[in-house]
Amino acid sequence: MRRFWRGLAGLVLLLLIAGAVFYWNPLWVNDQQIRYSLWRHGVRSSYVEVDGHRLHSYEAAPPDGSAGTPLLLVHGLGARGEDWGALLPALAAKGFHVYAPDLLGYGRSDSPDISYSISLEEQTVVDYMQAMHLAHAHVAGWSMGGWIAMKLTLDHPQLVDRLVVYDSAGVYFPAAETADIFTPNDVAGVQRLLNVLTPHPKPLPDFVGRAVVRRNQQMAWVIHRSVTAMMDGRDLLDFKLHGIQRPTLVMWGGRDDLIPLEAGQRIHASIPGSSMAVVEGCGHLMPAECWQPALEGTVEFLRAEPAMVGAKRVFPAPAE
Repeated sequence: MRRFWRGLAGLVLLLLIAGAVFYWNPLWVNDQQIRYSLWRHGVRSSYVEVDGHRLHSYEAAPPDGSAGTPLLLVHGLGARGEDWGALLPALAAKGFHVYAPDLLGYGRSDSPDISYSISLEEQTVVDYMQAMHLAHAHVAGWSMGGWIAMKLTLDHPQLVDRLVVYDSAGVYFPAAETADIFTPNDVAGVQRLLNVLTPHPKPLPDFVGRAVVRRNQQMAWVIHRSVTAMMDGRDLLDFKLHGIQRPTLVMWGGRDDLIPLEAGQRIHASIPGSSMAVVEGCGHLMPAECWQPALEGTVEFLRAEPAMVGAKRVFPAPAE
């Protein structure tokens, strides 16, 4: 009987410790869950030296042991490789060899004292491909990552086989929010950002909101430099997109309140022969929150032979 009570007391103590850890650092706990899930699905985490800096990267090969078709994923502002969490193993299961680096300043990569401009992150991607011995690959970018991917395709077309952009920045549009929305300094600011990123925001518990604020403030200077560089207009692609000569898919959340669908339609109209896909009911976080239609549209486009030209498709809103 005494052994039973000791075991019960140990279990209660363990639960109390776990609860305390979750309360004080819920994002760390969430990160461990994501990374464990990726590891279980065969997604490898590693570091590579790029331009003298340590870059973190995820890599997922097809589970059947084949070489797979190289596919590079470029994340957006304030994001990291983990944000591709659902798509990484799903794309590998479809026969792609997927690479997802954390850009300089983001995730677990180094954060040197640099400008964090689109051009600089583009060069980081070029040099990352060289470090990973990728002579060429399909390239997909989300939000700021879409901007980087489009500029990469313009400047280094030999590196890109086909291009996919999800809810991409890179062209001018009247912003509904000010730049400070990306660096919230209180729980209300975090909720405001969520309200813009997703059409179905859930109220955040205060302890989670405070953890988001703490993490965001640690990298606020990087985000600020990235936003400042983007807003100076030097890297805008409005009058350059016609130069993209690679098969391109423009995929958008139909309810994106951060970068409106109209911006995606202009990108589509500007890139000769590009295809357009819209996922109804989804917002700016479409590749994460609506990853199933994102996966279907991406694989359909990348596998099409001959390459799709001018195709249009609308995916219904995923069931909640």
